[in-house]
Amino acid sequence: MDRQARAARILERLRPRYPGAASALIWTNPYQLLVSTVLAAQCTDARVNLVTPEFFRRWPDPAALAGADTADVEGVVHSTGFFRNKAKNLVAAAKLMVDRHGGAVPRTLAELTALPGLARKTANIVSGNAYGNHEGIAVDTHVKRLSFRLDLTDSGNPVVIEKDLIPLFPREAWGEINHLLVLFGRDVCQARKPRCEGCPLADVCPRKGLPRP
Repeated sequence: MDRQARAARILERLRPRYPGAASALIWTNPYQLLVSTVLAAQCTDARVNLVTPEFFRRWPDPAALAGADTADVEGVVHSTGFFRNKAKNLVAAAKLMVDRHGGAVPRTLAELTALPGLARKTANIVSGNAYGNHEGIAVDTHVKRLSFRLDLTDSGNPVVIEKDLIPLFPREAWGEINHLLVLFGRDVCQARKPRCEGCPLADVCPRKGLPRP
């Protein structure tokens, strides 16, 4: 089976398994999604969801965050890890949103990646989920691991993986496939002990990088 056919089978089988697949982060607007996604780096979504209510109470929009004391932000996001960098980048990003975008979260990948602390993965998540603007596929740790294991790529580089995945999936599924692979990676195809028995992709998975059963 070639990669195009395998990708089609993956989408076909994971969609009914995870209907309405979406991020576990709790957000109601583009600003909240941006902040939550930045805080989720090297941190669980559950932990981020515990932190963000207080964050958004104190800084409900980019204008409020732009005027925040970075030390105060550090105190609120401390438990998410790498709190100094996250706080510094979020305040700096908010200032740029106020200065360049009228206090709004920009829509395009180019504008989003120009903000401090926003790499392409975060920009894809915000642009695709908040605005339905699918310019690429967000490659996080789950997508990176599963893309290799399912032989959709030969690379371990997220930028190369994204380029390999884009032609394999229809554009309207670029945001969805990230959520599907993340859920599948947590639920079934785990890093150390994948649950291959009963896996809905067992017959199309080459188990790349894993020992043969």
